[in-house]
Amino acid sequence: MARLRRTTPILALLLTLGACTSGEAGPAPTPTSPPTESSGSAPPADGVYVSVGDSYATGFRPADGGAPAGSGEDGFADLVAERSGLRLINVGCSGATTAGLREHAGCSPANRAAGAPDPGGRTQLDAAVQALRDNQGKVGLVTVVVGGNDLTPCAQAQDVLSCTTEAVASIQANLAEILPVLREAVGDAPIVGLTYPDVFLGAWVSPVFPDGQNLARQSVPLFRDFFNPVLEAEYGKVDAAFADITDATGAYGPLTETTQDPAYGQIPAPVAEVCALTYFCEHTDVHPTPEGHEAIAETVLTAAGY
Repeated sequence: MARLRRTTPILALLLTLGACTSGEAGPAPTPTSPPTESSGSAPPADGVYVSVGDSYATGFRPADGGAPAGSGEDGFADLVAERSGLRLINVGCSGATTAGLREHAGCSPANRAAGAPDPGGRTQLDAAVQALRDNQGKVGLVTVVVGGNDLTPCAQAQDVLSCTTEAVASIQANLAEILPVLREAVGDAPIVGLTYPDVFLGAWVSPVFPDGQNLARQSVPLFRDFFNPVLEAEYGKVDAAFADITDATGAYGPLTETTQDPAYGQIPAPVAEVCALTYFCEHTDVHPTPEGHEAIAETVLTAAGY
């Protein structure tokens, strides 16, 4: 496993991540409206799509994003369900960690206030497995997006490097327990694991970060060489596809290639992309904009073969 060598940029990134996540949570099944016709591969009759994970899975949006805080109907999971012709069963909860996904029952009060139903004491993994078994033969897709919140405690650690390395190892170990359970319950249906946009590229233009350009540069290898390879390897062990959202949202492009941004002037193209697809540049919030969820949905649908 690659090791991180710069602690100061990582600390700043983790502090920002920690400020933008919710409390630990478990499952919250939230079926959506009936499925529509898909333009891609034919889903199973009365097919379902089970979404597992954190605030990205729930479609969380901050109040500063121009709408009331909560989970909107323009989250990537809702878009994937609509376009694949599958009925969504969303067991995700904001704030979920890889350990909490299989150990902690219930959603946070904030999630319940936003309309998530009471999970009845189940963990998110238990809720997902139950949904998969209840719909045996009808499951057309499972997505999993989790791991970002696991890094939050490292923001306050004395040794950030060691904490981050241990956190990524813990993510790897927890996924090794979680993913085989999902694979057994879902059978041969596609599973797609997701990573995240490199939101920290937005530090390039954010006044919150006095050394923002250096932080942005350091974030690229953090995702490309350290975090994403661990995720991809674990998903691959259960024959799950990996949706590299970091790549799909332009983060690996050269920072020397610039574009004219209406809000920030001449800036690197990858920075402009993350400013458009997340709330980070304007509000220092890691969550996707509706355009960001759109980009994630398209990447998931491609990875799933729809």
